[in-house]
Parts: sequence; structure tokens; C-alpha cells
Amino acid sequence: MKKYKYYLRKPRSEIAKDILWTLLLGGVFLVAASSPSFGPSCWNAFSKRKNYPKRKFIDTFTRFLRKGLVVVVREGHDLKISLTPEGRKVAGFMQIDKLEIPKPRKWDRHWRLILFDIANPKTIHRNAFRAKLKDLGFRQLQKSAWIHPFNCTAEIELLRDFFGLDEEEVRVVIAKNIGNDLELQKHFRLLA
Repeated sequence: MKKYKYYLRKPRSEIAKDILWTLLLGGVFLVAASSPSFGPSCWNAFSKRKNYPKRKFIDTFTRFLRKGLVVVVREGHDLKISLTPEGRKVAGFMQIDKLEIPKPRKWDRHWRLILFDIANPKTIHRNAFRAKLKDLGFRQLQKSAWIHPFNCTAEIELLRDFFGLDEEEVRVVIAKNIGNDLELQKHFRLLA
């Protein structure tokens, strides 16, 4: 249980986020191991966008190695740096943390209902999923039914994948008519 909670904690510093994002998006990072400047080359490659102090970068990277979030493997004359499965989970949380539902210029007059039935053994997943729906601006209709006016299918699929849920546990229903929706239109500021 304690190990699982660690995965849900976000990295606190921007340099940690940049290292994890670079490895998550790039997949693998190769550096010439024969080069005497392995450390500076690696530091320069990771810190191109921001001016990070070398010591902070090295400390963060070393911490990731110790915690098993990053692995360095020698392949011939190159060193391959990549995320471990645990590192992907932490980086995945950051991706979920930045998730937003884009607001179109004009509402298509369809409601997106998110219906979920997540079993008791997955209580932590259910609570985290519900909290993320609130964070994304969904409104609760019933205990396990939430609603949003804008297209959110891709975002819900990402959440479903991240929390390890299947379509039997989380469904997206698109409805044109849900009855009297005036209060919901006011809540989402859809009235012209």
C-alpha cells in the first residue's frame, strides 16, 4: 500500500518534471559513453529549455536512479537512459495532472455522461478517478454518474488507461436530451 501511494505523488521540482517528461516523450535517451564529458553532455541535453544548476540536475537524476525510476544501460559505446515501469507511472501522473478538456467556440448541444461502476477492491482508483472528474469540471448527476457538455472521450480514455480500468467499469455516453438541463446549462455557462 505504501509503495502505491508513492506512485501517486507528483515530483516537486521543475527539473524532476523536465527529466521525466523528456524520457517519457522521447522513450530512450542515448549518450556516448566513450565521451569523457558524459555528465555535462547529459546535463546539457536535459536542460536545454531551462537553465538548471548542474548540481541540482545531478542530485535529481541520482535520486531517480536510487528510487528505480530511471535505468542506465550500456550498449556498446553508448549509454541508454530510459524510464522504468515505476518511472512511467510517475511521469504518467504528471500527464494526468495537466489534463484539460478543451472548450469549443460553440457547444454541439450534446451532453457527455460518464458512468462508472468500479469494484470495492479498487476503492483508491475509484476515489482518484472521481477526484479527477471534479478537477476537470464535471458535474455530478448521481452517485456514479457525472456530466460535461464538451467532447472528453480522449481524456476519459487516458484516465481509464492510467487507472487500469476497462470499458465495463467506465463508460462514456453521449446524449442529446437529458430532460430539463437549464440548471446544467447555467452551471457550465452555455446560455447565450
